[in-house]
Amino acid sequence: MAATALKQRGTELWTAGGQADAGVPGFLRKYDFSTRMTVIRLPDGGLFLHSPVRLDDRLRAELDALGPVRAVVAPNRAHHLFVGDYRVPYPKARFYGALGLQTKRRDLAFFGMLGDEPMPEWRGAIEQRLFRGAPWLNEVVFFHPASRTLLLTDLAFNVPVGKVWGVPVVFKLMGAEGVFGPHRFVRWSIRDRNAALRSLRAILEWDFDRITVTHGAIVESGGQAKMKQAFKFILDPG
Repeated sequence: MAATALKQRGTELWTAGGQADAGVPGFLRKYDFSTRMTVIRLPDGGLFLHSPVRLDDRLRAELDALGPVRAVVAPNRAHHLFVGDYRVPYPKARFYGALGLQTKRRDLAFFGMLGDEPMPEWRGAIEQRLFRGAPWLNEVVFFHPASRTLLLTDLAFNVPVGKVWGVPVVFKLMGAEGVFGPHRFVRWSIRDRNAALRSLRAILEWDFDRITVTHGAIVESGGQAKMKQAFKFILDPG
């Protein structure tokens, strides 16, 4: 499946969709595991690419029309499949990955690993926080103040009821159909609730309204309330 056209979502922020076919277990490939990349244009005109989708000629032309690619980010240990597509076309870009990918994907030669501190390319324009307590993912959450957008990867799905082929089998099993939030496997992956709680509290201090997710529909407004409800099992376990 080719990537979809870039769509502007907010101030200096765009998204593009693609198919996460490579690397998905064989028995799941018949289901729709479409994914999403978020693109932010930085104050210097360069582009920040979050969770890249497969790069084709159309998407490359649209990116080039927006500006030079400065940073390509694999935000957790699962979303790295198409990062390599961008190395040859964008030799001046720097590649960053979640902790653990430096050994899992030695072929990508990451320039740096992601934590709580923004890298020089996007410092002052994008904030970030490592979601601690779930080392299987090591997901880094990003916040773009200019568009009031929170960027999530696998911490939350937002799959509409009946909109994705195969939902009755796969997404219901995961507890992800028709619900914004972490599915069962993500909940099970959280091993340190106190660390996760500290991360969530820091994330909720950001003034975001929109939430982009890599799987499912974008939350266009009311993101703060939806995050609090989705993670109530950690924020208010009683």
